[in-house]
Amino acid sequence: MDSVAPQVELVRPWRTATLVAATVAGIELVLLVVAGSVLLGRSLAPHVHAAAARAALPTKHHAPATNPAPRPIAPARLPRSRTGVLILNGNGVQGAAAQAATIIGARGYPVTATRNAPRDGYSTWRLMAAPGYAGEAIRFAKDLDLPRAQVGPLDGMTVRQLHGAKLVLIVGISK
Repeated sequence: MDSVAPQVELVRPWRTATLVAATVAGIELVLLVVAGSVLLGRSLAPHVHAAAARAALPTKHHAPATNPAPRPIAPARLPRSRTGVLILNGNGVQGAAAQAATIIGARGYPVTATRNAPRDGYSTWRLMAAPGYAGEAIRFAKDLDLPRAQVGPLDGMTVRQLHGAKLVLIVGISK
């Protein structure tokens, strides 16, 4: 007589096991991507900083045989009352931008805003002009008795960040 042993059907939760395995694999993938980004970022950071430093250095041009006359800066087109100034406190002294705003407002320039600069420690005052407003910047520098060497184009800011101002003044430690 054939004895038939009862077959026990094993319940295998294959769906649950598949989801758990896929979740663990996904977490491992995310961790590998993060670790790779950190390692790649650390290995590339010195090269990026060196390239930025090289780009910031003035380029040396060989002078042509005849030196052309320097390109004149266009005179100021806007009156002082329409030349807005954004003032950034770059020296870390509380209230320095507000104090500068009082002086600048007394000279007839509207102050669009006063804020803190992205960093402290500016040793001198710096003036930056939006594109096309170099003449206004030169006039402003003369009005405030700022050396012309400290006047330049926007550096690290976009025209959109000016909120209508034509000039940006970073208040440094000394004038």
